[in-house]
Amino acid sequence: MWPNYCKLHILCWVLAVLAILALVHNFYQLENLDDARLKWLIEDDDQQSPSQVTKIPRKLFCGYEHQALSKREQWEEESLFAAIEWPTPPADKIPFVRSTDSSHSNFVILNTHSHFKVGDQLEVLVHVKDYEGKPKQYGGDYLQTRIHSAHLKAGAIGRVVDYQNGSYRAFFTLLWPGEVIVSVSLVHPSEGVQILQRLREERPDRVFFKSLFKSGRISETTVCNVCLPGNMPVCNFTDLYTGEPWFCYKPRKLSCATRINHYKGGYEKGLLTSEERRFFQSNVNIKVPIPSSGPDTVIVRPLEHAEMDSLERSSSTDVFPSGYYYQDEWQPRAQWIRHFNKSSDITECLQGKLIHLFGDSTIRQWFEYLTAFVPDLMELNLGSPKNVGPFVSVDPKHNILLKFRCHGPPIRFSIVFSNELHYIANELNRIVGGKNTVIAISIWSHFSTFPVEVYIRRLRNIRRSVVRLLDRSPKTRVIIRTANVQELGPEVSLFNSDWYSYQLDTIMRKMFSGIGVYLVDAWEMSLAHYLPHKLHPEDIIVKNQLDAFLSFVCPLETHYSFLRGIHNQMWSLLV
Repeated sequence: MWPNYCKLHILCWVLAVLAILALVHNFYQLENLDDARLKWLIEDDDQQSPSQVTKIPRKLFCGYEHQALSKREQWEEESLFAAIEWPTPPADKIPFVRSTDSSHSNFVILNTHSHFKVGDQLEVLVHVKDYEGKPKQYGGDYLQTRIHSAHLKAGAIGRVVDYQNGSYRAFFTLLWPGEVIVSVSLVHPSEGVQILQRLREERPDRVFFKSLFKSGRISETTVCNVCLPGNMPVCNFTDLYTGEPWFCYKPRKLSCATRINHYKGGYEKGLLTSEERRFFQSNVNIKVPIPSSGPDTVIVRPLEHAEMDSLERSSSTDVFPSGYYYQDEWQPRAQWIRHFNKSSDITECLQGKLIHLFGDSTIRQWFEYLTAFVPDLMELNLGSPKNVGPFVSVDPKHNILLKFRCHGPPIRFSIVFSNELHYIANELNRIVGGKNTVIAISIWSHFSTFPVEVYIRRLRNIRRSVVRLLDRSPKTRVIIRTANVQELGPEVSLFNSDWYSYQLDTIMRKMFSGIGVYLVDAWEMSLAHYLPHKLHPEDIIVKNQLDAFLSFVCPLETHYSFLRGIHNQMWSLLV
């Protein structure tokens, strides 16, 4: 029996040695695989599911190209594209000298001899010409227009109609008495807009992002984006609940589960040819004034007291313009506004409230302004990266909790930890809601470099969550902060042009209409103001945005006599 036992024991040892040798051999083979074969490997361990690594079978992997849309969503998308359709030049390449020149162009005020009074319409005709002084025969220029009175700190924007023959007409509503000046600016010539359209479709990777992957002493950094060029293996970080696509090139040595952060990598250079760069020149064809060929001012008479009844405040939310400045205070035309000039008024309004601010740095300004202006609001130190968040301020005495959290990728912030990359739709799904819950959202700027399908998908997810929230908690207040204009130069125009923002803003307004949310019109507030345009507007503009926001949170009494009293007081200032 003993010899049989020894034979069995020796056999087991031999098999074990052979198994070890085979394992070592396989490991050696894996270590020496060339890059062409290594990219086909798919890791499968306890921390990572096989679906996290995806091979890209085509030049670009863009999640927006693989959306399965319902018939209603398809119809909506078609109508949104129709709403932002923009006239294009008759040829792909127009010589610079044939493009729009603001110095040769001009505008004229129609009916300058008319006797204008508050509430009247003012029309302005704009004729654009090229650098040879020849009238252009097609449209597509992006113009911004406003009326203003510097001594009254008053301003409002105009609506532009493109006749697509080199002529434009701007319409203004005269909303205050006195001398009113008209201003028309060329933001981009149509030839520049054509280039912006091409970049949006063909170079969605022109802003790139990165993530750090780390395990022990090993760390690797790879490029991330909605669209990744090439045919390399990627980590698929598509959100499981919203389906929002996001990918990073797979690290060579580490698994996808070791990602620890996200940050802006940078901006691609050399996007334009030398000829194309001529269409983006500061003080030449980016936000330059178009002169008037005659008077650029009109005198507006105040209304008589008996005429006030004919100028009732509109009950429609699509009234244009949505408001105007007077004495540096924003006056909406479709809502009654309160001006919260004292911190105690804000405290009284927000008492007992939980306020969630979601989005980008333009709504982070609201958090910063409120925390600085209201002395009882104390910011808690959460150890969050500066300007990134999340941030929390509390007022225990008045039971106020104010929170800010940035939206999920794409977001061009400095380092954001991976576990802080939260999608707004998912955050809304976690909120119970109620009469003491207030939600404000701003999401636009970081989507300007992507095809609009990416933005539509994001808004569709957010809208779905908003509708669910309002369905379960109808008294929840949901406010959307719109986009705003900003300073532009040759480089900024290629990534964050006002034209991009205007198109996204148009989409957002249409998608969120009719579902019970409120809009703070940051677009008009920034364009109508006399201060220079900035991505992050000055405090006086932020203050007016917050006045509108807080007026939605704490609306005025609705008793008719009370409203009429406020109405008469306001207009008495103008008479």
